Amino acid sequence: MGWGFIIFLFSMLMFQEGLAGVVIEQVMRDREGNASKVFLYISENKYRADHPDGSMTTIMDFQGDRIMMIDHRARCYVEIKFSQWEKEVAERLKRSTPKIKTAPRKITVKGTGETATINGFRTEKVEIIANGELIEENWVTRDVDLKDVEKVMERIALGFSKEFKSEMKEGREIYDKLKTFGFPILVKDYAITYGLKALDVLEVKKMEKKELMDEVFLPPSGYQKIVPEPSNK
Repeated sequence: MGWGFIIFLFSMLMFQEGLAGVVIEQVMRDREGNASKVFLYISENKYRADHPDGSMTTIMDFQGDRIMMIDHRARCYVEIKFSQWEKEVAERLKRSTPKIKTAPRKITVKGTGETATINGFRTEKVEIIANGELIEENWVTRDVDLKDVEKVMERIALGFSKEFKSEMKEGREIYDKLKTFGFPILVKDYAITYGLKALDVLEVKKMEKKELMDEVFLPPSGYQKIVPEPSNK
């Protein structure tokens, strides 16, 4: 859904209730460094992620207990209960993840005092170290209000942290320590390149507060709803 259409909706539906929210434009990179844009819309108990390169959108409504996966090329979408989706994903991960027990690592998250302005944000470099080895660096900012973003991200992680308590422990520790420094604008990962160099895996290009209409968190009009078949157990 482009900005022009959102502005059109706002002008046509200006008497309907709007929701205070945050819009984030970011670039994600995979292990090979291939980049793709992602647009996030966050408002109270709702979350939307647009992947323009793949013509896909994911919408989560935690209060309504539903998740919608939209295929814009096929002009259709699937809607299921979010609680059901969490359980199904957790079961698939359990089946596919090797049962390898590893000793917990000592995690240190420390500010370096090094600063830079990235995409208009004042940032500080924060290093994440595991057992003495640098695994990640985050350039974080305090220029943004994190309340809306943190509330939604906490809810997304909640279900999986219950299912994978031990596996998620390290990630949760890093998240809790890192958020005291600010919000990551640029994330450089050393772990996936075995420490040889840093790979930029996430970069926030823009973040702004917006009044988001309810329609932002609904599938476009005219799209066909697909009812998924029950999964075989």
